Amino acid sequence: MDAAIDAATVSQTRLRITEIFLSLQGEARDAGWPTVFVRLTGCPLRCGYCDTAYAFHGGEWQEIDDILAVVRDYGVRHVCVTGGEPLAQKRCVHLLTRLCDAGYVVSLETSGAIDISDVDTRVSRIVDIKTPGSGEVARNLWSNMAQLTSNDQIKFVICSREDFDWAVGIVASQQLVDKCDVLFSPSYAQIAPADLAQWIIDARLPVKFQMQLHKELWGEAQGR
Repeated sequence: MDAAIDAATVSQTRLRITEIFLSLQGEARDAGWPTVFVRLTGCPLRCGYCDTAYAFHGGEWQEIDDILAVVRDYGVRHVCVTGGEPLAQKRCVHLLTRLCDAGYVVSLETSGAIDISDVDTRVSRIVDIKTPGSGEVARNLWSNMAQLTSNDQIKFVICSREDFDWAVGIVASQQLVDKCDVLFSPSYAQIAPADLAQWIIDARLPVKFQMQLHKELWGEAQGR
């Protein structure tokens, strides 16, 4: 085989990985389950509350087969592919399908700024909707809303009362509770969790309040 062709073929089977680790899922529908996290490198967004800026650069190229072998060695059912923004690497969709084919319960954490239509529908796509307080509200790709199924989840990270009121409007205008689970999470150290909880109760809002369990347990330690 021609060396250049061979190199190109190999390149189609690799992803740049920041870390792979075992922890508890800290949020969303599967919170509390032992989960292997596959954190891909790179993100085109710069949200003000980002807690994984270390994944913007660096990382190491790994073959998808090798990634699956590491995941298998941890011996748990749940796998979460995250970032950065994992869909910024196009081959992420191949990894997701391979994980589903291997029988894992697979979730994807994505910013909502990149098209999710190519993602295997067996994957629970946890799609952020960026609030004004994130600094990246203009990056929301609203066409993703038409792609949602009952297996998916929408997440709002709320930074202020203004963010909350804005998010309530989006939930209504996009009819999100009719499509999938909707999660409201307080931005860590920006608003009091009890305040957000009370706003949800007062508004009789049909969304799920969540906190980041891993931060309650371990703070902002990397690899948790």
